[in-house]
This record gives sequence, C-alpha cells and structure tokens, in this order.
Amino acid sequence: MEPDWQDRAFHHHIATLIDALDGPDFWTRATRVIERFVAFDNWVALVFVRDRAPLVCAESPMPDGTVDLLFRAYLEGMYQLDPFYINACERPRAGLITLAEVAPDNFRMTDYYQRYFKSNIIGDEVQFNVPLDARRTLIFSLGAKHHYTERDVAQFAMFAPWVIALMRQRLAYEPGVAADEAAGAPQSDAVAERAAAEVLELDYARRFEAVTQQSGRTPLTAREVEVVRQSLSGFSTRAIAERLEISFETVRAHKKHIYAKLGVSSQSELFALFYEPNGREGG
Repeated sequence: MEPDWQDRAFHHHIATLIDALDGPDFWTRATRVIERFVAFDNWVALVFVRDRAPLVCAESPMPDGTVDLLFRAYLEGMYQLDPFYINACERPRAGLITLAEVAPDNFRMTDYYQRYFKSNIIGDEVQFNVPLDARRTLIFSLGAKHHYTERDVAQFAMFAPWVIALMRQRLAYEPGVAADEAAGAPQSDAVAERAAAEVLELDYARRFEAVTQQSGRTPLTAREVEVVRQSLSGFSTRAIAERLEISFETVRAHKKHIYAKLGVSSQSELFALFYEPNGREGG
C-alpha cells in the first residue's frame, strides 16, 4: 500500500513496536510494520563480529518449522564471503545498505552466490546497520525473492531513521550484545579500517590453516590467503589487484600457486575445500 502519514493504523503499529522494545517479538513486529509498504520474503537480525561468527538475535521461521540448514552453513563459515559482512567489517557505517552498494564485481559468479545466496535469499537484500563499537555491527536484513525496485529502496530509506533509532534502543534488551568493554577507546577512521582488515584476514587465515592441516595440503602464505578470500568473495582478478595495490599478473601468479599448493583446478573446488565439509576429504 502507498504510505499515508495520516494513516492511523500505521501510527498504531509504530506505537505497538515501541511498546515491544523489551519483548521477545520486537523483531517480528518490526517486520510487520515494514511489510505493509514493501514486500520481502525473509529477515534476520544479527550482530556481525569481525573475528567470529555472527550472533543471531532473531530470524524468520521456516514455513514448515524445520531448521534452515543453509542458514546454519552460513553461520558456520560462509558468512566470511557475505558482501554485507565484509563491508561492515571494512567500512562500518550506520544506515541503509543495499546489495548493489556492496556486492563485488563478480559476486553473481561466485559459488557463495550460486549455492547460498541464490538458494536462500533468491533475489535481493537490504540491511539496516548500526555499528556498536570497533568490532561489531548490529544488522537487520530483509531478503526478497525478487529484485527491489527504486521505489522499494526509497521506501526503505524513508523508514531508515526510525528503524535505526529503534535498533539502538533495542540493544539494551539483547542478551550478550551490550557494549563490549574490550573494544577500547575510539579509533581514527584510518586506524579502525586498518585494524578491521587485519582481523578479517586473521579470521580467514585461521580457517584456511585448519583446513590445510586437516587435509595435509601445503599451507598458504598470508598474501595467498588474502587472494583466496577476495576471489571467493567475488572480486575479479583486476579488482583484487586494485584492492591489494599489486599488478594484474601478480594476482594471476598467486592464483596459480594457490591452485598448485591445494591440488585444485577451479574456483568451485577452492570453495568446496574451505566451505563444504565433503570438499576437505581426499586430498
């Protein structure tokens, strides 16, 4: 329906949402208000953390009441390839974030997109982001089987101020999400971004080291780990070269060495090795 700021029902819903701030159904009520104006198919409230798996605040239930196995796989490791997660770690900011803003140039060609995003979210996604400290961002994600129109995105942007304000207020009632005292004093943007990149690389390095040790493969160097991370996330060879400030040919050489060390011959095999349990067997 078209928004009508004289619509008493809308104001009633906002009032009940405010009343629900300290209750278990806050996130569900928030989705009910928004879906009056924009259609979406799934939602989740998470806290992105740079050096560990996201914390789940609430998620949309499966239609048949079963466990969402794809979402479990996401929490077990594939979140590392999520463009929203990567963006929140590298450049945290409050506001509405769209997939078009954060997706790498080759995102739709990745195994992450084909095996998780396309199957679980299907078409499009937006997130409302609230950075909590130097390491964590509270996010409220709305996914759709269709692509959001310009009108849809404009509607989300119109709602962003009150959605984000309520998300900030909700923090006091989310177990385990209170301000992290270990986060330390505020950092400059440059220092914070550098620290974020270092922690994100360490997160990948730990995972890749564990997998290579388990499978008996040759360990990767820190630079090779970073090339794998960006490649699996959807950055093209040229984009990786620009991001790492190295030449196109150097990136290609790194990829050749990576494939030889790990005994793989394709991007899909590389993805399977690090993100699918069966892919680690055999080598």
